[in-house]
Amino acid sequence: MIASRYASALLRYTQETGGGERVCAQVRRLLEHPQENPGPLEPELERLVRLLVKNGRLEDVRFVFRSFIAMYYRSRGIQVARLTTVVPARELERRLKGILEKQLGCEVLLEASVDPDLLGGFTLEVGDYLLDGSVRRQIETIRRQFVISNNRIV
Repeated sequence: MIASRYASALLRYTQETGGGERVCAQVRRLLEHPQENPGPLEPELERLVRLLVKNGRLEDVRFVFRSFIAMYYRSRGIQVARLTTVVPARELERRLKGILEKQLGCEVLLEASVDPDLLGGFTLEVGDYLLDGSVRRQIETIRRQFVISNNRIV
């Protein structure tokens, strides 16, 4: 895939220059807030963008950025976990981060978000693993069991 080649080249370049952390932080900001003016780009990132423009690959920039972030975290031994709750839960975030780091044996970057549609509880994604402890999921499970036991559609 083209995006992974560009991302891999950017990763190697940032490892040579020592700017991986700076570039990763700026790439994350660009992805999270695409409408905002990023200000001056990090030199490594500016060089990549010029190369993408030169090669007519600017439409792939989001894929390149996402691939770079994943590769950068993997190279640093960082595991990304996504926590979704109904309301902000700083204490839960802190406790889960500690538990995950202990269980996984690596640094965990916990990304927290709020989704009122969960009704209660939380969801936690780590890699391909999903722990869904949401009230919405429990209601859906009860509804499915009701439909099955009554052989009709609700």
